[in-house]
Amino acid sequence: MTLMAGAVPGTLAEVREQFGVWLHENTERLQELCAPGKDVTATFTAQGELQRLLFESGWIRLGWPEEVGGLGGEMILRAVVVEELCAAGYPPPFSFGTQEVLGPAVARYAPRELALELMPRLLRGEEYWCQGFSEPGAGSDLASLQCRMVADGDDWVLSGEKVWTSWAQVADRCVLLARTGAKDSGFRGITAVMLDMDTPGIDLRPLTSMNGDAEFCSLYLDDVRVPRSRTLGEVDGGWAIAMTILASERGAAAWQRQTWMRCRLQDLLRQAPGLPASVAGEAFELIHSLRLLSRRTVHALSRGEDIGATPSFDKLLMSTAEKFLFATALEYLGPTLLLESGPDADAWRNDYLYSRASSIYGGAAEIQRDIIAGRILRLPRER
Repeated sequence: MTLMAGAVPGTLAEVREQFGVWLHENTERLQELCAPGKDVTATFTAQGELQRLLFESGWIRLGWPEEVGGLGGEMILRAVVVEELCAAGYPPPFSFGTQEVLGPAVARYAPRELALELMPRLLRGEEYWCQGFSEPGAGSDLASLQCRMVADGDDWVLSGEKVWTSWAQVADRCVLLARTGAKDSGFRGITAVMLDMDTPGIDLRPLTSMNGDAEFCSLYLDDVRVPRSRTLGEVDGGWAIAMTILASERGAAAWQRQTWMRCRLQDLLRQAPGLPASVAGEAFELIHSLRLLSRRTVHALSRGEDIGATPSFDKLLMSTAEKFLFATALEYLGPTLLLESGPDADAWRNDYLYSRASSIYGGAAEIQRDIIAGRILRLPRER
């Protein structure tokens, strides 16, 4: 079964049904591609092949404009694809998160020729992109970033440092924010560009996290030249791109995360028979609440609505649910998680350690509470 332009399923129920048939027909191939790789390169190679298979069959082209390689329709359609893929036991590729977080902003703000060139490569799995936002002195407070970019003829010249750039060592391109206004211009003096990662002047240094993965990197940028034709949106208008990306991260990406957490909760229920019903119920309550919030956000994004600051709820609940789930796993699978070896023990250990960062990455919990209090609840500030 292969989807074609003009034959896109019109309803969520139709997508679930037809994708279920496709999963059954491709079971053997999917199991080969979802086997864990021996290293990062092998893992990304396999996941790129999985993405190409899903692209060629049309499933992850749902909800993208036809001019950038999509099949049209609403983005909520491919959210269902991710959910069903995960429920069938096939973890979505890392690249799914990238295409959902960065893809909408590039499709919307990149010069048309650039979007037409790069978006099909991203969707086909031919390229992996990373996100150059955080800096040593500007993590959740993006308005404080100081990585500098100045115009020089037809180029930008970029200098500074980025940190916590996920999987930059395998990325082909980076959506990067830099300061083009005065040092004190805050969110008004930021510009977004698409940076090719093989550009001279980039010094990339992997950072090993406590789970043993070198997922993050620091980027040192020394007079890196970027064509001004690679500017996304308006000069000094990068804040709009940043907000689009963060909304996507806390919408479609949160939907993917809660789908995965539901599967991990089911694993925990099978492997921890002593888990009290009250604790399991609290974990389910948190994950299902995140599902409802992210569902609302994904539907709003599908309709092209301005969702403002409401995704801060999604991000805050996502980290709360994730930390509770894996703290529960540590308590009720303690010997397995702490002492044993093998695929199950390794997976639980990795997920627990990674969950500790969930209240920091993508916007710290304290910042999300401040946004909710000030911009949504309109609570007064202390004087």
